[in-house]
Amino acid sequence: MSSEKPDVRSSDEEIGASSLPSTQKYPVKWYRSTIYNALILGLCNFLAPGIWGAMNSVGGGGLEKPYLVNAANALTFSLMVLSCFFGSVVVRYIGIKWTLIVGTMGYAPYAAGLYTNNRYGTEWFVLFGAALCGLAAGIFWMAEAAIAISYPEPQNQGRFLGLWLSFRVGGQIVGGAINLGINANRDTAGSVSYAVLIVFIALQALGPFAGLLVNNPSQVQRTDGIPVKLRIANSPFYEIKATTKLFFKRNFLLIVPLICQAVFTESVMFTYLSLWFSVRARALGSFLGGIIALILGNILGAYLDTKRISLETRTRSAFAGILTLQGAWWIWGTIIVTEFRKTQPSYDWADAGFGRGFALYLFWVAGFQLNYMFLYFLVGNLADDEEEVVRICGLLRGTESAAQAVSYGLNSVTIMASVGSVYLNFGLWAIALFPAWLVVKQVGVTLGDKKIERETRFE
Repeated sequence: MSSEKPDVRSSDEEIGASSLPSTQKYPVKWYRSTIYNALILGLCNFLAPGIWGAMNSVGGGGLEKPYLVNAANALTFSLMVLSCFFGSVVVRYIGIKWTLIVGTMGYAPYAAGLYTNNRYGTEWFVLFGAALCGLAAGIFWMAEAAIAISYPEPQNQGRFLGLWLSFRVGGQIVGGAINLGINANRDTAGSVSYAVLIVFIALQALGPFAGLLVNNPSQVQRTDGIPVKLRIANSPFYEIKATTKLFFKRNFLLIVPLICQAVFTESVMFTYLSLWFSVRARALGSFLGGIIALILGNILGAYLDTKRISLETRTRSAFAGILTLQGAWWIWGTIIVTEFRKTQPSYDWADAGFGRGFALYLFWVAGFQLNYMFLYFLVGNLADDEEEVVRICGLLRGTESAAQAVSYGLNSVTIMASVGSVYLNFGLWAIALFPAWLVVKQVGVTLGDKKIERETRFE
C-alpha cells in the first residue's frame, strides 16, 4: 500500500482553491512550505548524486586513470535504465517519499568501492558498488524529479529547480574544496588521497536520514492554496503499459536526442579533466566548475519564472541561448582534444597554456547544468496529469541513464576517451537541434502551460 495519506479537502474546497489566481497568498508553515521541501530535496541531492558528482568531477573517480571507473559508471547507468523504468511501480507501493529514501541507500557502497581500489587495489568492489548504486539511483532520480516538478507553485517552478540543482553542484564544490585542501601540493598526475574518499563515504551514508525530512505530498502547503497530488493508484501492469506508451509519444521521442546530447557530456568532461590535468588542477576544476554552475543555474531558474515574458518566449530564448553556447564549446573542444591527442600534456595551473584547456572544462560544466535545468522545465510542460509526471520523470531519467551508460562505456576505451567522445558529443548536439525545436516551439502555444492546466483540472 502507498504511504500517501488521502487528501481530506472536500471537492468544493478543491474547486475553489484550484480556480484562485496563483498570486493569492495562503499562510503556510515553514516546515510544510515548498521552499522547505526544495531545501531538503537539495540536501538529499547533495548527499547522494552531489557527492557522486564530486568524486567524478576530480576525474576518473579520483583514480590515476579513468578507465575502470568509466566501466563501473557504465554499469551503474545501465542498471539505472531498468530501475527508472519501473519507478512508478515502486511509487505505487511505497509512495514518493520512501522511494526517494530507498534511492539514497545505494550511493555509499559506490564510494566505498572507490576507496578500496584507491587504497588496496581492489577492483571487484568498484563494480559491485556501482551495481548497487545503479539499482538505487534510478528510483532516486525519478522520485526527486517528480517532486521538483510537482511540489512548487507555477510562479516558483524555475527557482525551485535552480535551488534544488544548486545542491547537486554544491556537492561538487564541497568535494572540490576538500580535495583541493588535501592535494594542493600535488602538481603531477596521479590518484587523489584516499582520505578524501572516507569523507565522501560518511556524507553519502547520511542521505537516507535527510530523506526522512521530506514532506509527503498531502502534507505540503503552497502559497496558492492548491494541494499537491503525486501518487500512483494503478496496477503495476497498467503502469508499465502506460510508461511504455508515453515513451513512444511523438513529443517525447523528439526530445530524446536533446536528452542524450545533454548528459553524454558528463563522462566526456570528467574524463577530459582526468587525462590532461594534474591532481590539484583537477581539484580546482571541481571546485570552480561547481560555483559557476550554481550561479548560472539560478540565473536561468529566475529567468524561466519571469512572468513579464510569455512562456513561449522564455522557452524559445532559453533553448536558443543554451544550445548556441553548447555548439560553440563543442567546436572549441574538438580543436583542443585533437591537439592534446598529439602532445599528451599533463597541465598544472603553473604551466603555460593551462588556462586555454582548463576554461573549456568550466564551460562544459556550466553547459551541463543549464541543459539539465532546461530539460526538467521542458518535460514539466509535456505531462497531462500528476501520474504522468511520475512516468515522464522516470522516462527522462531512464533515457539520461542509457545515454550516460553508453558515454561512460565508450570512455573506458582509450581512443574514445581521448578524442572520440568529444567528436561524438558534437554530432549528437547537431542531431538534437531540429527535433527538439519541433517540441520547444509548441510550449506556450499548442501545449499551453501544462503545470497550470494540471492544477486546475479539479474544476
